[in-house]
Amino acid sequence: MSDQPATEPGAQPRGRRPIARVVGAAVAVASIGVAAYGSVTSAAAGGDPTTSVTIVAPAAAGGGWDGAARAMQQAARANGIVNSVQVVNMPGAGGTIALGNVARLEGQTDTLLIGGTGLLAAEIQYGSAVTHDDITPLAVTVEEYDVIVVPADSPYETLDDLVAAWGESPGSVPWTGGGSFDQLVVTDLAVSAGIEPTDTSYIPSDGGGEAIQALLNGTAAAAAGGYPDNIDQIESGRLRALALVASEPVEGIDIPTAVEQGYDVTLTNWRMVAAPGGLDDAQTTQLSDIVLETLETPEWAEAMERYHWTERIITGDELDAFVADERERIEALYEELGR
Repeated sequence: MSDQPATEPGAQPRGRRPIARVVGAAVAVASIGVAAYGSVTSAAAGGDPTTSVTIVAPAAAGGGWDGAARAMQQAARANGIVNSVQVVNMPGAGGTIALGNVARLEGQTDTLLIGGTGLLAAEIQYGSAVTHDDITPLAVTVEEYDVIVVPADSPYETLDDLVAAWGESPGSVPWTGGGSFDQLVVTDLAVSAGIEPTDTSYIPSDGGGEAIQALLNGTAAAAAGGYPDNIDQIESGRLRALALVASEPVEGIDIPTAVEQGYDVTLTNWRMVAAPGGLDDAQTTQLSDIVLETLETPEWAEAMERYHWTERIITGDELDAFVADERERIEALYEELGR
């Protein structure tokens, strides 16, 4: 359920990404963003959000952002919270194409944007001119945890085993992950373990499935990936879980946390709902109430169980402080990567 696109095939596994490649990626997706933006503007007329709302998923169908958008669509519509709800997929540049297009709808209350850790990371990674300061965060809704996994026949029985080998020869323990968020988790673990992140061999994969295959075919020795993406392989015995990346043990997940094992790694893949900027207090409150009411429905509860999400609701001033802290944290991790 990773929200972030993997680094492009053939990209440098470490160091600064070539500027031309980043710019090229943004240009390549621009036409997609413009087309999707037209879909949003045609649906968003600034009317009553209880009548009609468009939810923008800043990625293609099938990923974590799309799953959150469609779960919210179903829950709001089934319970009469909003009469008509459509989802628009707007992929490109890690989600920043969607971020820019939604920000252009300043003052309109019938468009929502799904975002989270990955979108904030992309804003930093791509040097986006439009930032979270240009939209109206409404609520963090859930968080999803990464797991550190190795093949079942790996010589690394524990996280300490893996870190010891990694620290002795960082380049000889190749890592993989399904997206940019997963690489940030590996970077955070490296920093916590006293390993230079830029010495690490990181093989980008195009999604969680490809990362799992890299482990199983021996291309990578270890991976960071979303718990929902890996749970089936862990339960089948094909992968061994060494650590859950969470601040504390999670009920129903029998995997020791990295923190319990002495590594201060707690970066989570949280998801947030936001609206365009320029809203007054009454408009913001109305949209926040719609989101919070949706989160209380049985349909949303079912989606949380299906996707292995953990509820984490943050709103208001606490949300503003949370986003600011997370931005600072992610910026520091990118600095460790030399970007």
